Amino acid sequence: MKLFVYHTPEATPSDTLPDCAVVIDVLRATTTIATALDAGAEAVQAFSDLELLRQESENYPVNKRLRAGERGGKKVEDFDLGNSPLDCTPEVVQSKRLFLSTTNGTRALKRVENSATLITAAQINRQAAVNYILERQPETVWLVGSGWQGSYSIEDTACAGAIALPILNRLEVSQPDLIGNDEVIGAIALYSRWEKDLVGMFHQASHGKRLLDLNCIEDLKYCAQTDTLNILPIQSQPGVLVKHT
Repeated sequence: MKLFVYHTPEATPSDTLPDCAVVIDVLRATTTIATALDAGAEAVQAFSDLELLRQESENYPVNKRLRAGERGGKKVEDFDLGNSPLDCTPEVVQSKRLFLSTTNGTRALKRVENSATLITAAQINRQAAVNYILERQPETVWLVGSGWQGSYSIEDTACAGAIALPILNRLEVSQPDLIGNDEVIGAIALYSRWEKDLVGMFHQASHGKRLLDLNCIEDLKYCAQTDTLNILPIQSQPGVLVKHT
Protein backbone atom coordinates (compact mmCIF):
# COMPACT_ATOMS: atom_id res chain seq x y z
CA MET A 1 0.00 0.00 0.00
CA LYS A 2 1.14 3.53 -0.79
CA LEU A 3 -0.28 6.61 0.90
CA PHE A 4 -0.40 9.97 -0.88
CA VAL A 5 -1.59 13.31 0.47
CA TYR A 6 -2.84 16.04 -1.85
CA HIS A 7 -3.71 19.43 -0.38
CA THR A 8 -6.37 20.17 -2.99
CA PRO A 9 -8.22 18.27 -5.75
CA GLU A 10 -6.32 20.41 -8.27
CA ALA A 11 -3.02 18.98 -6.96
CA THR A 12 -3.95 15.37 -7.76
CA PRO A 13 -2.44 13.69 -10.84
CA SER A 14 -4.65 14.26 -13.85
CA ASP A 15 -3.86 11.00 -15.64
CA THR A 16 -4.67 8.39 -12.99
CA LEU A 17 -6.93 7.55 -10.05
CA PRO A 18 -6.29 5.66 -6.81
CA ASP A 19 -7.66 2.35 -5.65
CA CYS A 20 -9.12 4.28 -2.69
CA ALA A 21 -9.77 8.02 -2.57
CA VAL A 22 -10.41 9.65 0.82
CA VAL A 23 -11.97 13.09 0.44
CA ILE A 24 -11.47 15.44 3.39
CA ASP A 25 -13.25 18.75 4.03
CA VAL A 26 -13.17 19.21 7.79
CA LEU A 27 -14.74 22.70 7.61
CA ARG A 28 -17.34 21.49 6.81
CA ALA A 29 -18.63 19.25 4.00
CA THR A 30 -17.28 15.85 5.05
CA THR A 31 -18.14 16.58 8.68
CA THR A 32 -21.69 17.37 7.56
CA ILE A 33 -21.91 14.24 5.39
CA ALA A 34 -20.82 11.96 8.24
CA THR A 35 -23.19 13.67 10.68
CA ALA A 36 -26.17 13.46 8.33
CA LEU A 37 -25.68 9.76 7.60
CA ASP A 38 -25.16 9.01 11.28
CA ALA A 39 -28.42 10.84 12.04
CA GLY A 40 -30.33 8.60 9.64
CA ALA A 41 -30.19 10.30 6.27
CA GLU A 42 -30.85 7.83 3.45
CA ALA A 43 -27.96 9.23 1.38
CA VAL A 44 -26.06 12.39 0.56
CA GLN A 45 -25.88 13.21 -3.14
CA ALA A 46 -23.12 15.71 -3.91
CA PHE A 47 -23.04 18.28 -6.70
CA SER A 48 -20.43 20.83 -7.66
CA ASP A 49 -23.06 22.79 -9.62
CA LEU A 50 -26.10 24.34 -7.93
CA GLU A 51 -28.30 24.33 -11.01
CA LEU A 52 -27.66 20.66 -11.65
CA LEU A 53 -28.57 19.98 -8.02
CA ARG A 54 -31.86 21.81 -8.46
CA GLN A 55 -32.65 19.85 -11.62
CA GLU A 56 -31.79 16.44 -10.18
CA SER A 57 -33.57 17.01 -6.89
CA GLU A 58 -36.79 17.88 -8.74
CA ASN A 59 -37.01 14.20 -9.68
CA TYR A 60 -37.03 13.15 -6.02
CA PRO A 61 -40.15 13.16 -3.79
CA VAL A 62 -40.44 16.51 -2.03
CA ASN A 63 -41.04 14.91 1.37
CA LYS A 64 -37.92 12.76 1.01
CA ARG A 65 -35.39 15.39 -0.03
CA LEU A 66 -33.46 18.25 1.50
CA ARG A 67 -31.52 20.75 -0.55
CA ALA A 68 -28.36 21.72 1.29
CA GLY A 69 -26.24 24.43 -0.30
CA GLU A 70 -23.38 26.68 0.75
CA ARG A 71 -21.30 29.28 -1.02
CA GLY A 72 -18.60 31.27 0.76
CA GLY A 73 -19.64 29.71 4.04
CA LYS A 74 -23.21 31.01 3.75
CA LYS A 75 -26.41 29.04 3.17
CA VAL A 76 -27.78 29.26 -0.37
CA GLU A 77 -30.85 31.46 -0.01
CA ASP A 78 -33.62 29.19 -1.30
CA PHE A 79 -32.26 25.91 0.10
CA ASP A 80 -33.49 23.95 3.12
CA LEU A 81 -30.08 23.74 4.79
CA GLY A 82 -26.63 25.21 4.50
CA ASN A 83 -23.47 23.26 5.30
CA SER A 84 -23.59 23.15 9.09
CA PRO A 85 -23.35 19.68 10.64
CA LEU A 86 -25.27 21.02 13.64
CA ASP A 87 -28.40 21.29 11.48
CA CYS A 88 -28.28 17.59 10.61
CA THR A 89 -30.30 16.25 13.52
CA PRO A 90 -32.35 13.04 13.29
CA GLU A 91 -35.53 15.13 13.41
CA VAL A 92 -34.44 16.97 10.27
CA VAL A 93 -32.66 14.36 8.13
CA GLN A 94 -34.08 10.97 9.13
CA SER A 95 -34.84 8.85 6.01
CA LYS A 96 -34.22 11.81 3.69
CA ARG A 97 -31.69 12.36 0.93
CA LEU A 98 -29.51 15.45 1.17
CA PHE A 99 -28.77 17.05 -2.16
CA LEU A 100 -25.57 18.85 -1.21
CA SER A 101 -23.42 21.46 -2.93
CA THR A 102 -20.61 23.33 -1.18
CA THR A 103 -17.83 25.69 -2.17
CA ASN A 104 -15.02 23.15 -1.90
CA GLY A 105 -15.86 19.64 -0.68
CA THR A 106 -18.20 18.68 -3.48
CA ARG A 107 -15.58 19.80 -6.02
CA ALA A 108 -13.12 17.38 -4.45
CA LEU A 109 -15.67 14.58 -4.58
CA LYS A 110 -16.27 15.26 -8.27
CA ARG A 111 -12.54 15.06 -9.04
CA VAL A 112 -12.17 11.49 -7.72
CA GLU A 113 -15.69 10.12 -8.18
CA ASN A 114 -14.46 7.52 -10.70
CA SER A 115 -11.99 5.95 -8.26
CA ALA A 116 -12.46 2.26 -7.50
CA THR A 117 -13.47 3.21 -3.95
CA LEU A 118 -14.33 6.62 -2.56
CA ILE A 119 -14.84 7.36 1.12
CA THR A 120 -15.03 10.62 3.05
CA ALA A 121 -13.34 11.50 6.30
CA ALA A 122 -13.21 14.27 8.86
CA GLN A 123 -11.92 14.49 12.41
CA ILE A 124 -15.21 13.22 13.80
CA ASN A 125 -15.00 9.89 11.91
CA ARG A 126 -11.23 9.67 11.52
CA GLN A 127 -10.90 6.22 13.12
CA ALA A 128 -13.60 4.72 10.90
CA ALA A 129 -11.57 5.75 7.84
CA VAL A 130 -8.37 4.38 9.38
CA ASN A 131 -10.05 1.06 10.17
CA TYR A 132 -11.39 0.72 6.62
CA ILE A 133 -7.99 1.37 5.05
CA LEU A 134 -6.21 -1.02 7.39
CA GLU A 135 -8.79 -3.73 6.74
CA ARG A 136 -8.83 -3.39 2.94
CA GLN A 137 -5.23 -2.26 2.37
CA PRO A 138 -5.81 -0.86 -1.13
CA GLU A 139 -2.72 -0.60 -3.29
CA THR A 140 -2.90 3.19 -3.61
CA VAL A 141 -4.66 5.58 -1.21
CA TRP A 142 -5.09 9.28 -1.90
CA LEU A 143 -5.95 11.53 1.04
CA VAL A 144 -7.41 14.51 -0.81
CA GLY A 145 -7.97 17.79 0.97
CA SER A 146 -10.66 20.07 -0.42
CA GLY A 147 -8.84 23.33 0.30
CA TRP A 148 -10.45 26.69 -0.45
CA GLN A 149 -11.17 27.49 -4.10
CA GLY A 150 -7.98 25.78 -5.22
CA SER A 151 -5.71 26.91 -2.37
CA TYR A 152 -4.40 24.99 0.62
CA SER A 153 -6.42 24.58 3.84
CA ILE A 154 -4.44 23.66 6.94
CA GLU A 155 -7.30 21.77 8.62
CA ASP A 156 -7.71 19.29 5.76
CA THR A 157 -4.01 18.46 5.63
CA ALA A 158 -3.93 18.03 9.42
CA CYS A 159 -6.79 15.55 9.15
CA ALA A 160 -4.90 13.69 6.43
CA GLY A 161 -2.01 13.44 8.88
CA ALA A 162 -4.38 12.19 11.58
CA ILE A 163 -5.38 9.35 9.23
CA ALA A 164 -1.90 8.56 7.91
CA LEU A 165 -0.14 8.42 11.29
CA PRO A 166 -1.98 5.42 12.81
CA ILE A 167 -1.85 3.56 9.49
CA LEU A 168 1.92 3.92 9.34
CA ASN A 169 2.21 2.88 12.99
CA ARG A 170 0.06 -0.21 12.57
CA LEU A 171 1.35 -1.77 9.36
CA GLU A 172 4.42 -3.98 9.62
CA VAL A 173 6.07 -2.39 6.62
CA SER A 174 8.88 0.14 6.63
CA GLN A 175 7.50 3.67 6.54
CA PRO A 176 9.47 4.70 3.42
CA ASP A 177 7.73 1.90 1.53
CA LEU A 178 4.30 3.24 2.57
CA ILE A 179 4.89 6.95 2.01
CA GLY A 180 4.05 7.94 -1.54
CA ASN A 181 4.94 11.64 -1.40
CA ASP A 182 6.52 14.22 0.90
CA GLU A 183 3.11 15.68 1.70
CA VAL A 184 2.40 12.62 3.89
CA ILE A 185 5.35 13.51 6.12
CA GLY A 186 4.29 17.14 6.26
CA ALA A 187 0.69 16.23 7.10
CA ILE A 188 1.76 14.01 9.98
CA ALA A 189 4.05 16.73 11.35
CA LEU A 190 1.23 19.28 11.11
CA TYR A 191 -1.25 17.04 12.91
CA SER A 192 1.29 16.18 15.61
CA ARG A 193 1.77 19.91 16.27
CA TRP A 194 -1.95 20.68 16.63
CA GLU A 195 -3.42 17.37 17.80
CA LYS A 196 -4.31 18.68 21.27
CA ASP A 197 -5.61 22.06 20.10
CA LEU A 198 -7.52 21.65 16.86
CA VAL A 199 -9.92 24.44 17.80
CA GLY A 200 -6.93 26.74 18.20
CA MET A 201 -5.70 25.71 14.77
CA PHE A 202 -9.14 26.37 13.27
CA HIS A 203 -9.11 29.88 14.76
CA GLN A 204 -5.87 30.59 12.88
CA ALA A 205 -6.94 28.89 9.63
CA SER A 206 -8.22 31.18 6.89
CA HIS A 207 -11.48 29.26 6.49
CA GLY A 208 -11.90 29.03 10.24
CA LYS A 209 -11.71 32.83 10.35
CA ARG A 210 -14.37 33.06 7.64
CA LEU A 211 -16.68 30.86 9.68
CA LEU A 212 -15.96 32.86 12.84
CA ASP A 213 -17.00 35.99 10.94
CA LEU A 214 -20.29 34.18 10.23
CA ASN A 215 -20.73 33.38 13.96
CA CYS A 216 -20.06 29.66 13.44
CA ILE A 217 -17.98 29.11 16.59
CA GLU A 218 -20.06 26.07 17.58
CA ASP A 219 -19.41 24.53 14.17
CA LEU A 220 -15.66 24.89 14.74
CA LYS A 221 -15.92 23.19 18.12
CA TYR A 222 -17.96 20.34 16.65
CA CYS A 223 -15.65 19.85 13.67
CA ALA A 224 -12.61 19.73 15.98
CA GLN A 225 -13.84 16.65 17.83
CA THR A 226 -11.95 13.46 17.02
CA ASP A 227 -13.45 9.97 16.65
CA THR A 228 -16.89 10.87 17.97
CA LEU A 229 -18.80 9.05 15.20
CA ASN A 230 -18.26 5.46 14.15
CA ILE A 231 -19.53 5.92 10.62
CA LEU A 232 -17.93 5.76 7.21
CA PRO A 233 -19.57 7.47 4.21
CA ILE A 234 -18.82 5.51 1.05
CA GLN A 235 -19.78 6.20 -2.55
CA SER A 236 -22.39 3.75 -3.84
CA GLN A 237 -22.64 5.35 -7.28
CA PRO A 238 -21.03 8.49 -8.70
CA GLY A 239 -21.88 11.39 -6.41
CA VAL A 240 -23.99 9.36 -3.97
CA LEU A 241 -22.66 8.66 -0.48
CA VAL A 242 -24.24 6.14 1.87
CA LYS A 243 -23.38 4.64 5.24
CA HIS A 244 -20.87 1.81 4.87
CA THR A 245 -22.09 -1.39 6.51
